[in-house]
Amino acid sequence: MIEQDSKQIVSQVNLSRLRGKTVMIAGASGLIGTYFLACLRQIKGVKVVAIIQSRPKAYWLKLADFEGVKIMRGDLTKINFCQSLPKADFIIHAAGYGQPGRFLAEPVKTLKLNTLTTFLLFDKLKPKGKFLFISSSEVYSGLTHPPFKENQIGTTNTDHIRACYIEAKRGGEAICYAFNQKGIKAKIVRLSLVYGPGTRRNDKRVLNQLIAKGLKGEIRLLDQGRAKRTYGYVTDAIEAMWQILLRGREMIYNVGGESRISIAGLAKKIGKELKAEVVMPKKSAAVSGAPQEVRMDLTKIKKEFSKTKFVSLDEGLKRTINWRKQL
Repeated sequence: MIEQDSKQIVSQVNLSRLRGKTVMIAGASGLIGTYFLACLRQIKGVKVVAIIQSRPKAYWLKLADFEGVKIMRGDLTKINFCQSLPKADFIIHAAGYGQPGRFLAEPVKTLKLNTLTTFLLFDKLKPKGKFLFISSSEVYSGLTHPPFKENQIGTTNTDHIRACYIEAKRGGEAICYAFNQKGIKAKIVRLSLVYGPGTRRNDKRVLNQLIAKGLKGEIRLLDQGRAKRTYGYVTDAIEAMWQILLRGREMIYNVGGESRISIAGLAKKIGKELKAEVVMPKKSAAVSGAPQEVRMDLTKIKKEFSKTKFVSLDEGLKRTINWRKQL
């Protein structure tokens, strides 16, 4: 499934300028990093430095088994490990905890991965190289009246329960801006609710948890599911990010999807697909500072890269459910 998806991405984006270059992917075994890696697998003459921390799965090792790949396993918050990395022409910083459960459990490391690590990775960028920092729609936290545009920023305080992630991403963005002022080409992507094949069994993001529950026959929600989300299938996101890294004219871009739905609606859609009962609670459990709606304005990527078609939620869910079944 990942190979099929990556071929679709490569058919939409010209990656020829990567030939003869070195591309470093920090966080290469995550959902985003895996898809970047799968795309590079199809480009002859490119060198890839794939940085991972945890032990990779068999499917990932298969994707990473091609000429020119160097796998480096270590902790990107450790200065000595970062200093041991080779130089690269393109650096994609996709390392970090995208799952709320993970970043809430590791607040200090979350802050380091997006700030200290970002500084250290810039040191590994070759002259005239390009840097892509994967930020998040979480930087809009506290704003009302979506969709949110790139010239906006959130209003939450530093004592917000999710501040370790929100402020880490804001800090990483500020670092990129500082390097841009020095003439280094850095791009920022504010990514939102990307899903698809390539996640692990223990992934705690809402969509994957709903599928996991559905596969057991019952989807029991923690609250009434009124919060709204806008999901984007991974191929649309990776295609946009390649365009931004290679050809983007501006520094900051929103990247996500157009499939807007409530959590309850998503649960019912997954339940219908899996023939699983959806159970609403009488009392709602507290959700850690999660926003009531996540939706970004995608006008910039649509206009600049002529992005008009997005994978539908129905199609994306079928592929993701199939992946979770395989797991």
